[in-house]
Formats: sequence, C-alpha cells, structure tokens
Amino acid sequence: MSDKFFYKGRQDARQHHTDYGGFKTKASQKSGSKKFPLTLVVTSEARKQEIEAQVAEAGLHANITVDDREGAVESIAELTVLLNKVATVVTTKTPSRNDPCSCGSGLKFKKCCG
Repeated sequence: MSDKFFYKGRQDARQHHTDYGGFKTKASQKSGSKKFPLTLVVTSEARKQEIEAQVAEAGLHANITVDDREGAVESIAELTVLLNKVATVVTTKTPSRNDPCSCGSGLKFKKCCG
C-alpha cells in the first residue's frame, strides 16, 4: 500500500544534499597543496625557520605568519595533523592448506607447519 492513504498534509519537496551543509562537495581540496596552502602562526622568527624546514621536508606548502605580540598563541595544528598520519597496516597473508610451506621444506603447508 502507498503512504498517501495515511499521510495528512502536503509533502515537502526533497532538498538537495548540499543544502544541509554537512556534506563536502569539494572533497578534492588537499590541504598543504599549492592551491590550498596551510595557514600557520608562530611566535618568533627562529620558530618560523624551523617550521619552514619541516614543511619543505614534508613537501607541503604553507603561509607562515609571525605573531610576536605579548601572549600570542602558536597555531600549527594543521601541520601536526598532516605530519602524524598513521600509515596503513599491511598484514601478510597466511598460506592456505595446499600452498607450499614457507619454511622451505618443499611439503604442503598442511603436512608441514599447519
């Protein structure tokens, strides 16, 4: 049965998925690229040179500004997130029963180590 027998009132037209604001339509924006550089704030010139060295070593692009006012806060969270990415864990596949054994005996895995 259709729902029109039980629904009272007018049904609203469906909104487009981008109207909600929670869905990123430009997912290809890679932060740290030439087009979308990181915006970093440091508190001294010496620290700026250290951060520039880290950015160059990682192959990223960044706009680094120096804020030497009293009580200024350093903001390099974007850089630390990109530098501390966890690598994908790759596990070795266990041999199936009829594969040759990995110990080098020449027997099948089920007859040797399995």
